[in-house]
Amino acid sequence: MAATDPFTAEIANIRQQVEEGLRQLDLPARPQYLYEPVRYGLGGTAKRLRPVLVTLAGRSFDADESDLLNAALAVEILHNFTLVHDDIMDGDDQRHGQASVHRRWDVSTAILAGVGMFTLSQLLIGKVLTNPVDCWTRFNQATMEICEGQAYDKQFEQSDEISLDDYLAMVGKKTGNLLGLCAELGGIIGEQSNEICAGLYRFGLLLGQAFQIQDDILEITADATAMGKSLGSDIAAGKQTVLTIAARERNPGEWQVFCRENVKLNPVDTRKAYYDYYQLTGVLQHSRQLADEYIEKARQALSELTDDQRRRLLNFADLVLTRKK
Repeated sequence: MAATDPFTAEIANIRQQVEEGLRQLDLPARPQYLYEPVRYGLGGTAKRLRPVLVTLAGRSFDADESDLLNAALAVEILHNFTLVHDDIMDGDDQRHGQASVHRRWDVSTAILAGVGMFTLSQLLIGKVLTNPVDCWTRFNQATMEICEGQAYDKQFEQSDEISLDDYLAMVGKKTGNLLGLCAELGGIIGEQSNEICAGLYRFGLLLGQAFQIQDDILEITADATAMGKSLGSDIAAGKQTVLTIAARERNPGEWQVFCRENVKLNPVDTRKAYYDYYQLTGVLQHSRQLADEYIEKARQALSELTDDQRRRLLNFADLVLTRKK
């Protein structure tokens, strides 16, 4: 589509601004124990989708560019803080194309680096001058919901009682909530009404749920090198995903037998066995359809916006829909 050319250029420009903003963070050299892993954790081959969404949403309402950049950097650093701690909790060894922080150093270093990142995110959201109290309040409310989502994620491990509704509520808090915040911050900085900001949050929330469903699928279908992170950890940890829940709900007895028979395979063979099972039973197709449904609901959440205001956000939804990693 011809319309995607300027959009692709805009995305590249936003990512460049974010990378430059991260490089220009005024971080001391010492103590090295803190700041070296912080810099490392903010590097790698990250997609920067969250700061892109903040910026696109804000530009839809002619928001102040300086405020948007500070908010974009704040949510990206917050996101990376959650990843550092998430990798510790899930035992993931790779993130953004490099060793995870706790694997590159150790768990104690990674915990402190994560806390440092969270503090940096607070300092940056505090630099936003347009509706600063609203931005700071929503930023911290969203952070608390992310913590709740992670708690449910850990609580749900190895449980056969978790329904698809439970799962979607959990990923709404853990993943969708942050994307909702990103879109909403663009509206707040763009000085939009509470109703418009609520619609933007719902757009990001639903998009985030679709994003996580896709992530579950990519955990099974993608190449680890292309993804830039370790794959198969969800299976090893017994995590609930849209795939495992759909498989269990379709045929509980068959699923139980399959899991028991494949528990002792090596990680590569395990991933292949699960992929083959999901493909054969139609679970993969069902999960992809579910992701598409949530993306469509996200689009509908923007019904109060004008066509011009929706344009960037709908293009962003398409970007999420077609991603391969």
